[in-house]
Amino acid sequence: MNTTIEFSDSIYAKLLTTSLPRPIRTDAELERFTSILLELDERDDLSPEEDALAEILTLLIEDYEEKRHPLPTVAPHESLVALMEERGLKHKDIWPILGNKGAATEILNGRRAISKAQAKRLAAQLRVPVDLFL
Repeated sequence: MNTTIEFSDSIYAKLLTTSLPRPIRTDAELERFTSILLELDERDDLSPEEDALAEILTLLIEDYEEKRHPLPTVAPHESLVALMEERGLKHKDIWPILGNKGAATEILNGRRAISKAQAKRLAAQLRVPVDLFL
């Protein structure tokens, strides 16, 4: 049984001609591409060609937003403190992951860096990307 979905270059070309995706340079272009993407996201029956267009628009929008509105850099210990607050975790819940009470205290106060091994354990335990702690 072959479950391969056919992708039509001609249908995709028509979608590209209609939407004209390109690197976003202005907020007006951002608004236009976001509108197209939202229309596609509201549907459950996207063709493979429409799905590909949605993926391209997503990448273009993310690229523009990262360049124009970058997220502030957060120190690893601040990420940990924020996650703990959000999840109702206390010092006693975290120190076993970090190794000991003293290390946990120093890390949470920003006096000690989170090691790679600790970052991996935190990411696994809290189910978040390890990058938050590095």
